[in-house]
Amino acid sequence: MPIHPHLRNLRNRPLALLTVVLMTGLGLAVTGSATAAATSPADATAASTPTSTPTSSSSTRTLAPGTRFYVNPDGLAAKQARTDLFRHDLADATAMAKLASWPGATWFGDDTPAQVNHKVKDLVRKAAAQRSVPVLVAYDIPLRDCSQYSAGGAQSDADYQAWIAAFAKGLGRSKAVVILEPDALANLPSDCGAATDPTGALSAARLADLRYAVGVLEAQPGASVYLDAGNSHWLAVGDAASRLIRAGVAQVQGFSLNVSSTQPTAQSDQYGTWVAKCIWFATEGPAWAAGHTNYCASQYYSASAPNDSLPGDKVSANDYSTWHWTDAWFDKNVGTPPADQLTHFVVDTSRNGQGVWTPPPGKYAGDPQTWCNAPGRGMGARPTADTQVPLADAYLYVKTIGTSDGQCNRSIPGGTVDPEYGAVDPVAGAWRPEMALTLVGNADPVLTFNRNR
Repeated sequence: MPIHPHLRNLRNRPLALLTVVLMTGLGLAVTGSATAAATSPADATAASTPTSTPTSSSSTRTLAPGTRFYVNPDGLAAKQARTDLFRHDLADATAMAKLASWPGATWFGDDTPAQVNHKVKDLVRKAAAQRSVPVLVAYDIPLRDCSQYSAGGAQSDADYQAWIAAFAKGLGRSKAVVILEPDALANLPSDCGAATDPTGALSAARLADLRYAVGVLEAQPGASVYLDAGNSHWLAVGDAASRLIRAGVAQVQGFSLNVSSTQPTAQSDQYGTWVAKCIWFATEGPAWAAGHTNYCASQYYSASAPNDSLPGDKVSANDYSTWHWTDAWFDKNVGTPPADQLTHFVVDTSRNGQGVWTPPPGKYAGDPQTWCNAPGRGMGARPTADTQVPLADAYLYVKTIGTSDGQCNRSIPGGTVDPEYGAVDPVAGAWRPEMALTLVGNADPVLTFNRNR
């Protein structure tokens, strides 16, 4: 391939590899000494790991440990890398090319049924050409995000059911992971404020919509579906379990956690394991527990703790060292359920490498919106279906890394500027290159090129 005139000065430099990758649309493979020059020993080990080929067989929906997830060669990070390269900004181009080499989810919402059907079909075809498994996010539930930063979604339950049916039909028999409606269970209409759903009818309709979605998605033999359950600093364990049960989690592969959040992976794994055990406890456990997810200990309270005024003697969601009290409750009351009866989960690790952002005490008088465009965060564990955690099917980049959460103002009355950035934040979902660079720069583990593609 001819070298672009602007790039001739790169001929004898390691970044020549970057040039080749970018000029070929972030191609799926490169070989030879140039590859070795930009690859760490850890990458080389990962590249030698056997990978699975997607299958349309209905015999299993479980993700094999060597599953390769779909990498979009024309995603936002890839486009930014090309832009930076032609501006001669080699450092930023390298960072964005590294980001672009890793798999991420594709979000769907606010389209017509015909449009979403076409887009889903197109994605699964592209993934099949890569011999990889796409991760899709269905995000069109009515009254989405309590009509706040990510407002939108279908206009009615009937519209939603037509949309999700078209989405499901687009999958066909292809192997795919579907994250079903982030925050839809954690933010039921009844959680949006007393005036939003005074009779509970909207929340009942939300659960019916999710059960309908479960039905049409599960009719597709290659779909591994995960109902979203918020994050480990949101719903109490029993509440999450109850909502998942009512939404039909028994009919799907499992549930998803930490989408667009920054809760650490270890906490998400522990929380997810508690939720899975609580589901079993209330549905398959002892007779006295039947239907009683509310008995389950949580990240907020455990009856196994002394619960006195001494430090460390009660569970705190903010103090991971106290979570052993909740483990103690589950050990005593749930024990070790049969592994094949426990619900599995996946965790979004796209932005949790540095954990949760905590502003200095007293900096903000109101809610600092720690979830919204949190500064100084970093990418977390790389996407993999080999988590070494029994119930964690995969770590995934579900949130599109580098996109805004919305126009945060840290609850300053009348404020439009985000004081953490000194500017008005982009609208939810908009690309923000400087945020992407921060997430790459603070990644833990350190971000390298992905060769397992």
